[in-house]
Amino acid sequence: MSFVRAPVVQRLLPVALLLVAMSSIQSGASIAQQLFPLVGASGATSIRLLLAAILMLVIFRPWRQPLTRSAWKAITVYGVAMGMMNFLLYQALVTVPLGIAVALEFTGPLAVAVFTSRRRRDLAWIALAIVGLAILLWPDKSLEQDIDLRGALCALGAGVCWALYILFGSRAGSGNGTQSAALGITIAAIVMAPIGLIEAGPAIFSSAVLPVGLVIAVLSTALPYTLEMFSLARMPTHMFGTLMSLEPAIGALSGLIFLGQQLTVLQWLAIGTIITASMGTTLTSRSAAPVQD
Repeated sequence: MSFVRAPVVQRLLPVALLLVAMSSIQSGASIAQQLFPLVGASGATSIRLLLAAILMLVIFRPWRQPLTRSAWKAITVYGVAMGMMNFLLYQALVTVPLGIAVALEFTGPLAVAVFTSRRRRDLAWIALAIVGLAILLWPDKSLEQDIDLRGALCALGAGVCWALYILFGSRAGSGNGTQSAALGITIAAIVMAPIGLIEAGPAIFSSAVLPVGLVIAVLSTALPYTLEMFSLARMPTHMFGTLMSLEPAIGALSGLIFLGQQLTVLQWLAIGTIITASMGTTLTSRSAAPVQD
């Protein structure tokens, strides 16, 4: 009986861990909003990146292996994109519900998937995503307040940074993914932390902020990154991409559970449309081979 269960566990374990990773990221984003009244969105971004960088440096010790100049260039762009992505997403969360912000941000990787495929039929998926965006951003008289334009633009800007993160992250991680990730997060912290320090000052190191910041750093960076690396190495890339497409829905659920953010039926429909577009792009991709260890 154990011989029968083993293959089932091997298939289901990476799926379960990836779902945990996505839930961890969105839970961390929900908890991060508790810091906004204390240090602002910029301060929350800074303390998360600083603590995450320390954790990753201690765990992976990236200085042990030398890097080429071209690798450093890719890691630098990757790190800056990562920092800006976090900064803009947290700015968006000030005024935009978590699920909607993640759905808007998710247009970045969706665009990368579509425009790198070079197939006409994939234009249908980007069209579907545009429909979802239009539903999200269209003025709705039934809502007490429309989606804040500045917040929406910040979320879309985070999506652009996510696209750069993917493109340069694949180059940076081609040699050593964990080393590149640790260095990238460190660069992100170096670039973005001063903004939070200027805005919030030494308050980001207060006893009320540091413990929450450490939880956010673990939930949003250290834990999900480790789980995603494990899952990606043990499942086909199309399955990985399809499951990642659920992130906007998980974000919406996290916002509902942790922050009490209620979405309308139309907003859930829009999020579902963007998820469908992302899944469609992934499932019709030619890259369906398993990733090797």
